[in-house]
Amino acid sequence: MLSQQDLKQQAADAALQYIAPMLTSDAVIGVGTGSTADLFIDGLAKFRGKFRGAVASSERSAKRLTDLGILVLDLNEVQTMPVYVDGADEINAQLHMIKGGGGALTREKIVASVAKEFVCIADESKLVDVLGRFPLPIEVLPIAREAVARMATSLGGSPALRVGFVTDNGNQIIDVSGLSINDACALELALNNVPGVVTNGLFAIHPADVALLATQSGIRRL
Repeated sequence: MLSQQDLKQQAADAALQYIAPMLTSDAVIGVGTGSTADLFIDGLAKFRGKFRGAVASSERSAKRLTDLGILVLDLNEVQTMPVYVDGADEINAQLHMIKGGGGALTREKIVASVAKEFVCIADESKLVDVLGRFPLPIEVLPIAREAVARMATSLGGSPALRVGFVTDNGNQIIDVSGLSINDACALELALNNVPGVVTNGLFAIHPADVALLATQSGIRRL
């Protein structure tokens, strides 16, 4: 029986195979953050020299890319990317996701917005019928922390400050548990309109285009 680490590696390898035709001398690859994304980055290093470079969604991923000899570009220098590859904390059949367990949700959402295609890599345990079992991260300006927490409570959630954590943008994260998210697009839009919210971890208005889910019997593609 494959371990969770084996499944993550399987998903990362599938993504590398999927994007291989996109690797050209002028191509810039968008790279996410997290344990599965780390494995993708490690594999991407084997193709170093076959593409121009990468844009990272976090300082952590940028360092890993640089350490492996991959050129890291500022997103402001890049007009378009063929693909953005990242994991998810939850994903449903509509390819709506909850992301941000690693705290990089804002930059992930920004980098993904520039890519032509979002490829989600995960193991099958992340596939759910209804989003919300995994706490929904909300990045907030510190001054708005309590106001946003009260708003989350009014929605039926249980907000908790991610103690001791500061995002790469210098903000805080509130994790909201206890939600059952039936209309992810509507909730994503509503939360983003709350003063003080930088962004939230719902990726539904712009979901993944493809999900490569590792299973005990191979890759399942959605």
